[in-house]
This record gives sequence, structure tokens and C-alpha cells, in this order.
Amino acid sequence: MDEGAVATVVQVRWPEGEWSKAYGVRNLESRTPAQPTDRTEVASVTKTMTAVTVLKLVDDHLIGLDDSVNDIIPGFTSTLKPPGLITVRQLLSHTSGMPEVNDALPKDVDFRPVLSQTLTMERGLELAGTLPWTPASVGTFKYSNTNYLALGLLVQTLRHKPFVQVMQEEVFDPLGLKHTSLDHLDPHETGLLHGYVTLHGERVDTTDNTFTIGNPAGGAVSTMEDLNLLMATIFQGRAVSAASLKEMKTSPGFGPYGLGVWEHADGCSKESRHEGRGSFWDYQTVAVSSADGRYQAAMTVTTPPMPTEFEDPSTANKRDLLNGQIESTLNETLDRLCKPAS
Repeated sequence: MDEGAVATVVQVRWPEGEWSKAYGVRNLESRTPAQPTDRTEVASVTKTMTAVTVLKLVDDHLIGLDDSVNDIIPGFTSTLKPPGLITVRQLLSHTSGMPEVNDALPKDVDFRPVLSQTLTMERGLELAGTLPWTPASVGTFKYSNTNYLALGLLVQTLRHKPFVQVMQEEVFDPLGLKHTSLDHLDPHETGLLHGYVTLHGERVDTTDNTFTIGNPAGGAVSTMEDLNLLMATIFQGRAVSAASLKEMKTSPGFGPYGLGVWEHADGCSKESRHEGRGSFWDYQTVAVSSADGRYQAAMTVTTPPMPTEFEDPSTANKRDLLNGQIESTLNETLDRLCKPAS
């Protein structure tokens, strides 16, 4: 907060209790104090939710983790021109080598025209398809949002329902995430943390989520309580089968990333902790769980209003640093609280 953050909201859960706290304000206009129950855009923590819907496809024997998606996802081969067969596991673990859709978006200093249009899954694949996908990149870890846009289309195709409906029916409702959605949010709703970016020195409210509506890579709006509940239900074995959970926790060996979750050392266990991490210009969010689901911690920070990296390249490093500070803070907290499972 001393470095200019608009708000910080955190919740920690452990077997003996729960602690939550909010600092700062919901928005810089009314300056209403932020509350622990406030909703925020959680960016790539959405990928952990999407991974659950994909692993449920595997549990229901609709597809296998090592099955090819080339001929299942509409337009996959013709739009993206993959250099070979691409599997479900490669998409989930960011080892497909697929181009990053964000690299194909305009890099204009005035970002507002881009944010005013929804990036659909289909449009995302079309944009990524304008970039080269080389055979050498397949099989190595390369983080790409396009992987999860493709997975959203896979879920939609095999379930014969809109992706947003599947998320509601298979993740939000059964796991009890009552304050989580993929829909267009109303910037005027109470209990919402507002985000900001500066443009030529002027502050711009960037809370409107038109760009990410329904996006399986980064479109969720949630609370810290819901994120902790999500991680608890996954790692306590209540979201997917035991076999799928084991796969989710397992990195293919090319980076500290399993299937929809990052790995982090656990000061109380030989097993790794697992994390969802989200980074937008205006919000930084991390959700951490122990491998057994007994401990969770989640925090979001409304980033200090700064220019985008198109106007000032140094701000990308500042946002990355902030995300790393959140991650280390949460893990240090759990290291202090945790006791080895008996």
C-alpha cells in the first residue's frame, strides 16, 4: 500500500481458522473502503478453473489427456496450422509451443480501442494463427494464453454447450463459488474493486471487462474467499477424480507448471504447493494451496495506476515484481502457519 496500490484484499485459511483483511479503497472516485468480500478480476487464475472443466472431460471418458485435439477443436488445424499432433496435456501444461495471442494484438499506446471489443475464443485463435508455430517449440514450456482459448473451445465442443454455461454448471455451482462469474460485470456494482491505468499521464478506469468476457484464459471475476474455496475443493479431491488430480499436480518436467497450476515449495511438506497466478495491467492476484488442500491463501492487489508497457516498457517489470511479492508473502505466511500432516 505504501507503494501506491489502490487496494489489497487477502484471505488465509488453515485447519484451525480463517483470517481476512482489506486495505485501501474500492475506487479512487468515491474512496469507499475496500472489504474482504469485494470482487475483482482474477486474470489467469481463471486457467485453474478451466483446467477443472477439461479434466472432467477426461473423467467422463470424452477425451484422453494424450489424445490429439487437432480434429476436434473447430478451426484448430486450418486457423493455427500446428506443426504436428497437439494433445490435451500439452495445452493444459503450456507445452504445445503455441503462439501467444497477446503478441498478435495491437501495441498502440492508446489501449482503449482494443479493450472495448471482446476477444472471443475463435478470434483469439485467428490472431494467434498470424504468428509462426515452429516444430522446435512443441514439447517445451512456453506460457501462452492461446492454449486455454483452445481448451475453452474443446470443452464447448465436447459438452455441446457454451463454455460459460459449462463453467457455471461444473465449477462455480458444485464447488460453491457463489461470487464468481465469467459474465460482463457492471462497473457500478457495489463490492467491486476498480482498476486503473494511466494514459499520457491521465488516469483511466479500466474496470470494464468487455475484453475478457467469457474468456477461459483470464475472464473470471471472483473473491478471495471463492479462490480459496476453489483451491481447497480441488486439492481435497472434491473437484476431479484422484487420477486427474494426480495429473494436475504433475509437471511434465519443462517448467514449474502442472495442468492449470504453478508449483511452489512447501515449508511443511515434501510435496509442492500449487498456485493460480493472475496478472493484468490493473490487478495482480495469486491463490495458493497446500497439496493436501488443508491450507490456502489468496491475495489480490489493485495495481498502482501506471502506464501500460506500450507507453513505458519499465512498468511490465514493476507488475511482475508485485506479483512475485504477493506470491512470496502468501507462501511465507503459510510456512509460519503450517504443521506437517500427521
